[in-house]
Amino acid sequence: MKSTNQIIAWFSCGVTSAVACKLALQIYDNVELYYIDIGSQCRDSIRFLEECQDWYGQKITILTSKEYCCHFDVIEKERVIGLHNYFPCTKKLKKDVRYALQDDMKEWGGQVWGFELGEEIRATRMLEQYPDLKSLFPLIEAQLTKENCAFILEQQGIELPKMYKLGYNNNNCIGCVRGGMGYWNKIRVDFPNIFQRMAKLERKIGHSCLTERVNRKKIPLFLDELDPNRGSFPTEIIPECGLFCELEFINQ
Repeated sequence: MKSTNQIIAWFSCGVTSAVACKLALQIYDNVELYYIDIGSQCRDSIRFLEECQDWYGQKITILTSKEYCCHFDVIEKERVIGLHNYFPCTKKLKKDVRYALQDDMKEWGGQVWGFELGEEIRATRMLEQYPDLKSLFPLIEAQLTKENCAFILEQQGIELPKMYKLGYNNNNCIGCVRGGMGYWNKIRVDFPNIFQRMAKLERKIGHSCLTERVNRKKIPLFLDELDPNRGSFPTEIIPECGLFCELEFINQ
């Protein structure tokens, strides 16, 4: 399918979005690639972005918030970490930046997201709740998983982002406020300065990243109270070829 309107393809420095952007460039006309720099990512993410740019043969436009420099900045200024599924760092650093681009563009032919095979329900919900986005999910259409995407990138000689190699499931902020106990205990080991910084910020604003159930009630669990042995630790993504590794775009 070819589109006469501009297609927005969102690159996130994750393996699924990286392959989704490549597919978008092959499927659609007039594709523009965008990355929202949230200021909290691993430094290796820029290396990954540059290698993907070379693979695409097209520049990725980098967007940033004009108000906040990173998720710590948002939390300190807004004085809240998360409230009833509202996370100000996501809203201020990502969504508001995307909204600004949309307001400037006014219309588009579609927006490409890196939802993988297995996320069909999430994709359907997005289409139903935000029809104006005109969302496109090339990985689901190509039946590609995150492991398949990791394999494709390795076949192209593109080294996976450092966070994946450390065993994290995503290449998000270092110290993501949506992480669970196991995630934060891994951050404690891999990035002790980030762990301590968030622990101090929690106490400063009186809000915690984690909660636990006590007598059937959710209560705050501050990082400086977290037992180092609690939680399930993430595991490294193992690249997997699956049934679709010989897709034409792999060698392009």
